Amino acid sequence: MKLLIVTQVVDKSHPILGFFHRWIEEFAKHFDEVHVICLQKGVHTLPANVFVYSLGKEKGLGKLSYTLNFYKYIWMLRKQYDSVFVHMNQIYILLGGILWKLQRKKVGLWYTHGSVSASLRIAEKLTNLVFTGSPDSFRLHSKKVVVTGHGIDTQRFLPQKDVRKNIDLITVGRISKSKNIVELIDVLIEVRKIKDISLTIVGRPLSSEDMHYEKTIKRYAQKRGVYNAVHFIGAVSNEQLPTLLNSARVFVHAATNGSLDKALLEPLAVGLPVVSSGMGAQSLPLHDWQVKTVSSFAEKIGEILETDVSKQCHLLRRYVIENHSILSLIPKIRLQYE
Repeated sequence: MKLLIVTQVVDKSHPILGFFHRWIEEFAKHFDEVHVICLQKGVHTLPANVFVYSLGKEKGLGKLSYTLNFYKYIWMLRKQYDSVFVHMNQIYILLGGILWKLQRKKVGLWYTHGSVSASLRIAEKLTNLVFTGSPDSFRLHSKKVVVTGHGIDTQRFLPQKDVRKNIDLITVGRISKSKNIVELIDVLIEVRKIKDISLTIVGRPLSSEDMHYEKTIKRYAQKRGVYNAVHFIGAVSNEQLPTLLNSARVFVHAATNGSLDKALLEPLAVGLPVVSSGMGAQSLPLHDWQVKTVSSFAEKIGEILETDVSKQCHLLRRYVIENHSILSLIPKIRLQYE
């Protein structure tokens, strides 16, 4: 079977979407040929049966050129693929869905987000399958939904020995209002009443609204007197992230988007304790590490820093391996195309 993948970025050094390079490697093991159409192409080292075509963002092309190139490729390659896998961006289903139906291609959409847009509703009608990481990651009722787990590379995201724990609290992800980082500043303030610790924020803003929120966080930290205890280190590549997570003592999470994020699963995979007040973490077996208030959040961090939680961390890593590993994800997806 030959597969066409449509995705945003093929670049293993990309700070947000670099993980997808590993997915393509796994797809290549389960399909005879894999053709990848991406919006932007960067650093990649993929198997010989993978062929990558860029819509041209890295060359500075505009949206009209993207669209024309997209139609050029899906038509030019039409005899080179049997099935289609669209990663996250449902706009490609809207653009190519009818043509793929006429060609009798089986089309699957990967979607993991709490929001439901008009374009997603239309895309659901045009696709044959909807793959999602967890039951709360796709909010439309549909018989097409297949829950697969999130596809964490647990062979890279694993506990590392002899790594210096020089980061107290860490959070990772896009800097945006939905991540509720201001609450993490409040948590930091509470913990610092009894322990001199700091918070490291990994990630960057993507939109103008995100940039405004980043300024809001910094102003708030300065106003509350903890500015020097909050470290913004910007984006980190997916290749560097496992070591960075291993350098931390506690991962903190307060996002309000309501769906399970892989940014929660990666720290669990490296054996890092995770404390969360976010709804998206409720499907995880965090037990009393799932908290509701700033004071309980701070209290739980204090307990973790003072006790041996290695057993809980081991069990949570095992949970990620059994439910969210990339080694089980891609075979589940492949099975649905038969």
